[in-house]
Amino acid sequence: MFPSNLTNPMTSTMTTSHSPTFTRRRFLTAAGVLSGAALCGLRVRAQAAPRLRLLETKVISHQPQYYHGWPTLARRRNGDLLVAWSGGREEHVCPFGRVEWMVSHDRGQTWGWPQVLLDSAMDDRDAGVIETAKGSLLVTTFTSLACETTLKSAEKKAGTSGAWPEERLARWRSAHQRLSAEQRQAGLGQWMIRSTDGGLTWSPRYGTIVNSPHGPAPLADGRLLYAGKELWTTQKRVGVCESNDDGATWRWLAEIPARPGDLVAAYHELHAIEANDGRLLVQIRNHNKANAGETLQCESTDGGKSWSVPHAIGVWGLPSHLLKLRDGRLLMTYGYRRDPFGNQARLSTDQGRTWSAPMTVSGDGASGDLGYPSTVELEDGTMLTVWYELLKGSPRAALRQARWTIET
Repeated sequence: MFPSNLTNPMTSTMTTSHSPTFTRRRFLTAAGVLSGAALCGLRVRAQAAPRLRLLETKVISHQPQYYHGWPTLARRRNGDLLVAWSGGREEHVCPFGRVEWMVSHDRGQTWGWPQVLLDSAMDDRDAGVIETAKGSLLVTTFTSLACETTLKSAEKKAGTSGAWPEERLARWRSAHQRLSAEQRQAGLGQWMIRSTDGGLTWSPRYGTIVNSPHGPAPLADGRLLYAGKELWTTQKRVGVCESNDDGATWRWLAEIPARPGDLVAAYHELHAIEANDGRLLVQIRNHNKANAGETLQCESTDGGKSWSVPHAIGVWGLPSHLLKLRDGRLLMTYGYRRDPFGNQARLSTDQGRTWSAPMTVSGDGASGDLGYPSTVELEDGTMLTVWYELLKGSPRAALRQARWTIET
């Protein structure tokens, strides 16, 4: 998601008759452009298209009175599944967001009741979750003031035909005024909480330098690599941080360079993975004019100390979540906000050098207010993907889940 003071406002990917009045990605309404890599004659897709067999799709969120947004799914080594998201919300942008999670002990067949992990006096958005090699659980989020714009607009309309109900306006004002203007500015940040006892207790929140929706990635050498973006600094660097102490502290490692002609400010929502050959891959949500709305990719061959210039991989859709399967293949899943709205997946059998044609995980969405899929591989080799979606006829977004297999 994009905080309101960055180059791109926090707006909606697409606006349709089913979309909320104000969302955070409206600037993504532009139709897709031809891939810059294709224009340059580069081979961006060389792998045969695998077949996806969909086994089940269902809504897994328990509280339809709330808007559920931007989840991350993780699988623990004991087999438990975790999904974290921004919950307690009225809509896409509001002052009520909080970080929640729920746990499944039966491979996603059922999910426990949601638990609130973090609820600051500001809007807590985008929740990532991972288990580290030492068994610690890390949950990421960030705070935002984008709801101020919505509230100011509603206040200007007070007493007119298009005004909010007074009860709603009072509710938003009350939530917003929990902090002073100075306290709200001081509360902006990129945050993490950490548990070393399986989620029974959690640390206070602490800063992580960068943010991205799905959080950091564990590396074979024991480090954690967090690819993301500085949200509230003057530099707003895009790059990677590392932790050498199981996520307790973070330090800046390297910037990711911009392509010639690109603005690094138009790079957002990164995710990293380590391939079996030791190369590190980062995929980037791109909003530069070249390859607008596509996922870009860059690589590192020195453990993240330096990075190649981002390049197109022939994938329209974003943001991406990366997963290494047990057989070493790489899987990317991402939101697809064109008709048919939904989520797609692609495989790489050559350590991320090329990607397959798309597989459709879901294609029955009512609008572009959906996506942020993340995927885990279950014990039997099937895939489980979770995303958020504003369902047709509903004023609130829900969490949906698909179980599927890859047939080659």
